[in-house]
Amino acid sequence: MLAGILWSLLPIWVYAQSGEPAAGAPGGEGSGSQTRLVAGTLDTLSSFVDLRNAILKDITSVNEEIGASQSEAEKESLNLQLDKLESDLRAVTENFENISAGLDIQALREEKAEEFSIQRELFALLKPALDEMKEMTSHVRQKSDLKDQIATYEESLPVIAQAIANVERLLSQSRDESVTQALKTTMDKWQRQQTFMQSEVQAARLQLEELISSEVSIGEASQSYLKTFFQQRGLYLTIALLVVIGILLLSRLIHQAMLRFMPGFKKLHRSFRIRLAELIHRVVTIFLLIIGPMVVFYVVEDWVLFSLSILVLLGVGWTLRQALPRYLHQVQIFLNVGSVREGERICLDGLPWQVRQINVFCTLVNPVAELTQRVPIADLVDLKSRPSKRDEPWFPCRKGDWVMLNDGIRGKVDGISPELIQLVEEGGTRTTYLASEFLAKSPRNLATNFRIRETFGISYKLQKDSTTNIPDILRSYIQQRAEQEGYGEGLLNLRVEFELANNSSLDIAVIADFNGELSEAYNRLRRAIQRWCVEASTENNWEIPFPQMTLHGAVGRTE
Repeated sequence: MLAGILWSLLPIWVYAQSGEPAAGAPGGEGSGSQTRLVAGTLDTLSSFVDLRNAILKDITSVNEEIGASQSEAEKESLNLQLDKLESDLRAVTENFENISAGLDIQALREEKAEEFSIQRELFALLKPALDEMKEMTSHVRQKSDLKDQIATYEESLPVIAQAIANVERLLSQSRDESVTQALKTTMDKWQRQQTFMQSEVQAARLQLEELISSEVSIGEASQSYLKTFFQQRGLYLTIALLVVIGILLLSRLIHQAMLRFMPGFKKLHRSFRIRLAELIHRVVTIFLLIIGPMVVFYVVEDWVLFSLSILVLLGVGWTLRQALPRYLHQVQIFLNVGSVREGERICLDGLPWQVRQINVFCTLVNPVAELTQRVPIADLVDLKSRPSKRDEPWFPCRKGDWVMLNDGIRGKVDGISPELIQLVEEGGTRTTYLASEFLAKSPRNLATNFRIRETFGISYKLQKDSTTNIPDILRSYIQQRAEQEGYGEGLLNLRVEFELANNSSLDIAVIADFNGELSEAYNRLRRAIQRWCVEASTENNWEIPFPQMTLHGAVGRTE
């Protein structure tokens, strides 16, 4: 690992590859800094040589101790010490070779990497894309590794320095020759360890400085990488795009042929066979759109793009795994064998709709309100349709109808949408309701036929004729006046009946049914009936009780 980190510690540009002086060499711009770098490298190499010689000496000494030792425990301890020394020797030798070569020769020593053990075949396909991603982040990861290494050694060096100081203090006070010799051996060991760590820190710092000096901004690095990526693979991506376009065009031609040559394909309500054929056509098209570019990348042997395609395919597969049950419901609806079927009735957003046509985007209509909307088939998955009867209501009114709400507001329906209903009241005032709020007010539609019921009171002096002659006379008079004022054709039915013996009057009910064409004159007709009753009373000398006269007088002044 140390060799891999330190391979680019100090590129010796002077003799690295061609033997020609590079930019920044003596005689060129920046020659002073280059000279310092070379001098620092030579000092580092010198320290590596001294350290390697010392380690070799220790290895020889440990081998002699192992041969002379009689204790198995001592041999085991010495073998562990020998393994550690040999590992340090390999690290020092590799560092020396890397720095002196000025190149990364770690790959020359590495053995063949082991194959992936988990899902080996799949990861073998994905390995080029993963390697590409690792290459993109190698610079950042190398910096991070160097900083971690420097931090680790800087934490360990003070400990070693303290250990050496303690051993030196013991040496200065030791009088036993054997203890002194052991302390000297320990001192040499710690000093070599200190030298080794200092050389590692020095090498790591030099390499980190080199990396930092060669850094560029994230934007420039991304732009450079993308430029290189498309320069190398632009042709393959263009071919893949052309394949996708070709598949789409071919799919379009096949769909047009199906429209032309398959009987019943253009019908509003298509058979199961036609729907199945269209579904297979769509599925095959999507499959080819996914597989086509992958085949291109496989043929041109661009394993990076091929691996990226597999990653995309795996992502799509993972998404489909979560949504597969819902897609199966959509397929059933598309084939017109699911919970929602063509020609049936559903309730969506509080309004009834007829399913006019089922496709990828379904057409819903409200035949009375004259509303049409297009919704994706996914919105119908959680709904259920049912056959509708001929007399089932779809909406309480049409555009242009006059309606009366349960709060007394009367107006002409000027606009209907799935969200809003707009009324125009007499005088031109426009009132807008949410569709749900409008339906909650139980609108009465006056556009078909409507009934007006008015009460008229006469004096108790006319009690004898109040149930016989007076209602007949009043009915004939109202009928005559209605015809005179142009309401005769719209008056469908007229009844005048005795209603109630009230406190101060005998009340007579006037019940008139009118055609919906007169719905705009609803309030005008109510006033006209009251007026005709008063006129009939005047003509026939029927006395109107005082409270009734007062009330009507007040109403008249108000109007």
